[in-house]
Amino acid sequence: MTVLVEPDPRFEAEVPVAIIGAGAAGLVAALACRNAGVEPLVIERDPVPRGSTSLSAGLIPAAGTRFQREHGITDDPATFAADIQRKAHGQADPATVATVSHAAGPAVEWLADRFGLPFSVVHDFDYPGHSHRRMHGLPSRSGAELVDCLRAAAEDAAVPLLTEARVTTLITDGTGRIRGLVAERPDGAAERIGTGAVILACCGYGADKALVRRYIPDLADAVYFGHAGNEGEAVRWAEAIGAELRDMTGHQGHGSVAHPQGILVSWAVIMEGGFQVNAEGRRFWNEGSGYSEAAVSVLRQPGGVAWNVFDARIAGVARQFEDFRHAEAAGAIISADTGEDLAVGTKLPVEALVATLREVEQHKVTHMADSFGRDWSHAAPLTPPFCAVRVTGTLFHTQGGPAVDGSARVQLKVGGVVSNLFAAGGAACGVSGPEASGYLSGNGLLTAVTLGRIAGHNAAAMTG
Repeated sequence: MTVLVEPDPRFEAEVPVAIIGAGAAGLVAALACRNAGVEPLVIERDPVPRGSTSLSAGLIPAAGTRFQREHGITDDPATFAADIQRKAHGQADPATVATVSHAAGPAVEWLADRFGLPFSVVHDFDYPGHSHRRMHGLPSRSGAELVDCLRAAAEDAAVPLLTEARVTTLITDGTGRIRGLVAERPDGAAERIGTGAVILACCGYGADKALVRRYIPDLADAVYFGHAGNEGEAVRWAEAIGAELRDMTGHQGHGSVAHPQGILVSWAVIMEGGFQVNAEGRRFWNEGSGYSEAAVSVLRQPGGVAWNVFDARIAGVARQFEDFRHAEAAGAIISADTGEDLAVGTKLPVEALVATLREVEQHKVTHMADSFGRDWSHAAPLTPPFCAVRVTGTLFHTQGGPAVDGSARVQLKVGGVVSNLFAAGGAACGVSGPEASGYLSGNGLLTAVTLGRIAGHNAAAMTG
């Protein structure tokens, strides 16, 4: 990835706004541009837009929405912002936290009202770190449905989409302004496209092993569960133009991906009263902390695997997620009428697993926190039939990147901004701080949707 300086650049085509990447951030940015009366060009390296969004649960946290009110949930942006900072240990950028927490509710309702996306709030279980139920998703609770709906909305809005084109180069004129880019085709042909503004929506650097090893060494050898195209273009361009990189060690891991099937298993199986054991049949950490930090905890266990243990009631809750249904269809979920039979089915030590089941249920009865610090006071007991799924820890996506201001413009290390360069989603620094434990459920799509909409609106305003 390079940046060229050309005092008087020439281009084969000109567009008002060029958006690099067609995941949630890029498509929302495109819809915002179109809504403002400007026709952007979205450039996507894949034949069909998918991105990391398609691999997620497709859930967007937002506070104070009508979808919450329909279920009697009273929430507000200030509470949401406090939850973000609490999970991030106070290390997230306060200005960005304020921006996204206030913008999320209006963005979700805008997508529903203006483009017909059928959102509803997940109202039947809690996500770790959220003081209210505020996760919004589409009927299948899948990221694939979300990105497909956003793509369909962009098509209906007549947004031009250039697929199978990889942006390799940004072009500046030496004044600090981006003038255009170079997009390469699979056959090696290159096209120079001039533009009034560029929006980076190409996610993070999770697929770049060198960058992962530099910034997140604990997950350097972990399974990467994100999109293969997340090769750190935004990071490398930002470095080249002197942009400020922030919280580069921040990331979202996940300690609940069915192994070897490679299917995401909702953390609902844990938060509803389930737990994790290692190959010895014993618990090893506070699962209530969150699924991001679970990645390293699971990978440190023998063989880098663990088992989620839950029951049929919890399976019924998780079944609203398409991924969980896929895991069941693939035979990843084991069911048994007794703890002893579950141990046999999972090949875990019978005595240890049964003892762990007994200990967990005792904690629930006494409402006592356990030795790992997990609070069981609101967890329902597990009842037969019991269920289990073998899981491993993975890296989903990175949370660090170019710092942006309240308009989603990329900030410079020396102060100021690049006036016509914007970033959103994983291509920008998120709100999780520098640690995996700072990742609050939904932070990825939160910044994709909010910063995407803000970037699209502001890029359109300066070029329209």
